[in-house]
Amino acid sequence: MTAGSGRRRQPSLSQLRAFAAVAEYLHFRDAAAAIGMSQPALSGAVSALEDALGVTLLERTTRKVLLSPAGERLAVRAKAVLDEVGALMEEAEAVRAPFTGVLRLGVIPTVAPYLLPTVLRLVHERYPDLDLQVHEEQTANLVDGLSSGRLDLLLLAVPLGVPGVTELPLFDEDFVLVTPLDHWLGGREGIPRAALRELNLLLLDEGHCLRDQALDICREAGRKDVPVTTTAAGLSTLIQLVAGGLGCTLLPRTALKVEATRSSHLLTGYFADPAPSRRIALAMRTGAARGAEYHELAAALREALRPMPVRVVEQREG
Repeated sequence: MTAGSGRRRQPSLSQLRAFAAVAEYLHFRDAAAAIGMSQPALSGAVSALEDALGVTLLERTTRKVLLSPAGERLAVRAKAVLDEVGALMEEAEAVRAPFTGVLRLGVIPTVAPYLLPTVLRLVHERYPDLDLQVHEEQTANLVDGLSSGRLDLLLLAVPLGVPGVTELPLFDEDFVLVTPLDHWLGGREGIPRAALRELNLLLLDEGHCLRDQALDICREAGRKDVPVTTTAAGLSTLIQLVAGGLGCTLLPRTALKVEATRSSHLLTGYFADPAPSRRIALAMRTGAARGAEYHELAAALREALRPMPVRVVEQREG
């Protein structure tokens, strides 16, 4: 500890990863599991980093692990270094061969069941060397995953309005009104948005962007509030609640073929133009090393999605 700073050993990436994991989880066992390292090896790596830096990073007690003041400061630096190394590896992979290696795609639940068959077929046929890994999560978790580097690309509803994230629009799709068989709007066309003011509308649980979109549509129609008495974790359950006569719901057109055929006790109503709609896009980190690949993938997806009941957003990729 008394050696001059000029002769200190350089920290290794393994030591930095170990420390960053402990700083995140504040638990040696959880941190070790997260980075695939044994607990003794993790502890040894952190101790070696403390020796190399000449500072105490952690305050260890019998019950928990705390960051020292120096650890608080250096954890931010360690994460920045690891992020830059990750970007370096990503850049090298992109230069070496486009559309190869791992691509971690995050998808929201109200898109995944309806678009993934098209996405997976496209990747399999056009990019056979791409290892596509799919993660279905709600929007907030996906955006966090993209920002942290856990995910590479997102497929979700926009706009996000998140700094550092670039959106690549794919298509717009209308919402339809799904009702029980005996509902007065069941099967109708040209439904005015004002009809939403009086409906018993069923919604997804909080955290789903589709819930927020439905509430926004109701507000635009002049409805001040939507009493929430029943919610569902997914669209399939929501549709069954409608079939059981508990109310109506808004469904994106891409989900209609799958969800509305689950029961014979449903009718679909269509809104007058312009119908309420949502936009679906890919989202990437601004300046991502594989940005050119993501733009190309977006263009290929637009073409692949044309047979679906959507309005493809025409883009000039450059």
